[in-house]
Amino acid sequence: MSRRYTVLVTGFGPFGASPVNPAEAVAEALDGSVIDRARVLGLKVPNSFGQSVDTVRHAVAREDPDLIVMLGEYGGRALITVERLAINYEDSARYRLSDNDGAVRTGTPVVDGAPAAYFTTLPVRAIVSRLRERGIPADVSDTPGTFVCNHLLFSTLHDLAQSGSAARAGWIHLPHLPEVAALPEHLGSPSMTLELSVEAVR
Repeated sequence: MSRRYTVLVTGFGPFGASPVNPAEAVAEALDGSVIDRARVLGLKVPNSFGQSVDTVRHAVAREDPDLIVMLGEYGGRALITVERLAINYEDSARYRLSDNDGAVRTGTPVVDGAPAAYFTTLPVRAIVSRLRERGIPADVSDTPGTFVCNHLLFSTLHDLAQSGSAARAGWIHLPHLPEVAALPEHLGSPSMTLELSVEAVR
């Protein structure tokens, strides 16, 4: 019998000036689905430096996933971007953003004494190639930002490295949803429908 795999898909909820986050909506849409031999579990993650890491750690300990695909929104990007790395540095002040707990971090490491960066363990180029073949605009990104997305990605990769886990993990950034790009504060920003974002991650 073929082995079954468990895929954990995480998505942030609303934050900052984005009242609806495509990451949460995609994780919710995929929750409970079966894709080939993979059982998909969707998890909403609070947009919080402290809570996000604990939420994912508990889910990983409970579900022991083979693959962790973390999702976030990156306003201003016009396509799906698959992150290649996470950096041990955070600076939410540069975006004039606090997390949903009101925390602002400026020029601090994500994990004291950890490496400067971790490469993700997803097949980044293959993912991008597959998406483009399916007519979905996508590219590799080397800039995961210095906000909570990078914080969670780095922390998760660090945890996996420290534990010796064979689980693969990485991050995919999604554009604004059309209804967010229609708001006065985002008018003119690139957007992507929820249906296309779901298909891309699927």
